[in-house]
Amino acid sequence: MTDLSAFPITKKWPAAHPDRLQLYSLPTPNGVKVSIMLEETGLAYEPHLVSFDGNDQLSPEFLSLNPNNKIPAIIDPDGPGGAPLPLFESGAILVYLADKTGRLLPSLEQDPARRYAALQWLMFQMGGIGPMFGQVGFFHKFAGKDFQDKRPRDRYAAEARRLLAVLDAQLKGKAWLLGDEYGIADIATFPWVNNLIGFYGAGELVGYAGFREVDRVLQAFLARPAVQRGLRIPARG
Repeated sequence: MTDLSAFPITKKWPAAHPDRLQLYSLPTPNGVKVSIMLEETGLAYEPHLVSFDGNDQLSPEFLSLNPNNKIPAIIDPDGPGGAPLPLFESGAILVYLADKTGRLLPSLEQDPARRYAALQWLMFQMGGIGPMFGQVGFFHKFAGKDFQDKRPRDRYAAEARRLLAVLDAQLKGKAWLLGDEYGIADIATFPWVNNLIGFYGAGELVGYAGFREVDRVLQAFLARPAVQRGLRIPARG
């Protein structure tokens, strides 16, 4: 049996199945990227809930795996060369899992141009969609909504609209961001779109009704069984 005792995080979240990939996460847009990817690929994994309510992400055990105190993070007991691999940052984890399974991202040998095209849209999500939509959430739903000065909210809402317009143009005439093939760029992007109009309730603020291509693909994304499962993992306590 695999021994993960060298990783301090396993003291707080013991591994019942140490031979499986260990997922430390919460069902937020960044968190569900990885649970959806795991469900899509069929890799065996064990999820552990990192509760923000209890500041689990600030615990010494979690920081030993991710010093940036953000979810998700993983330990793959069967990493490169058969050694356990700890990894954080959702985009890096998606690329790693795609390469590990040969799924949802072309390899350099298969199609280097298409691989880089997928990575550019992954970076577009990581650098734009996630941070900007998150700011909309802060200023529209959370503490920022009480600020009398609405200029910060309006600035981020305008940027969210611009990013949605970029997505809408890219998706015109396509099933997914890169065409007919679903992949990690879609898995990274659409949980954030879903959160923007769902949990954040910012659809009207950003004019979401005008982005029909985005909504068409979002509905196709949400209809996938693996997505439906992944959106609920780890289960909240």
